Amino acid sequence: MEVINAIGRRKAAVARIYVSEGKGQITINKKELNEYFTTGTLQYIVRQPLNLLEVAEKYDIKVNLDGGGVTGQAEALRLAISRALVKIDAEAKPALRTAGFMTRDPREVERKKPGQPKARKKFQFSKR
Repeated sequence: MEVINAIGRRKAAVARIYVSEGKGQITINKKELNEYFTTGTLQYIVRQPLNLLEVAEKYDIKVNLDGGGVTGQAEALRLAISRALVKIDAEAKPALRTAGFMTRDPREVERKKPGQPKARKKFQFSKR
């Protein structure tokens, strides 16, 4: 198997991944998974598609993560891993889709408008 690459995005985070056959190592920006994502919840989010298809010990994944916060990065990485697994085995797509891992979450931060403190919040209105 040659190296398979995929991309995943969430909010401002972008995950570019390279999947090759191996022993289940996940390297993010030259750090181990548990070193980069210290909380167990984020590590679980990243591993969800691999655990669903029971291939966690089969592939080595090298990741370039950029932008956003930790949750956005973890979810971008989950999408990228799901897309790469579909490239490897197309029959995995229905299972990943029903779990919700194949959908790009389109929600982005709404811009701040002029004359307001935030995107939707207004300054207190005074009639007189």
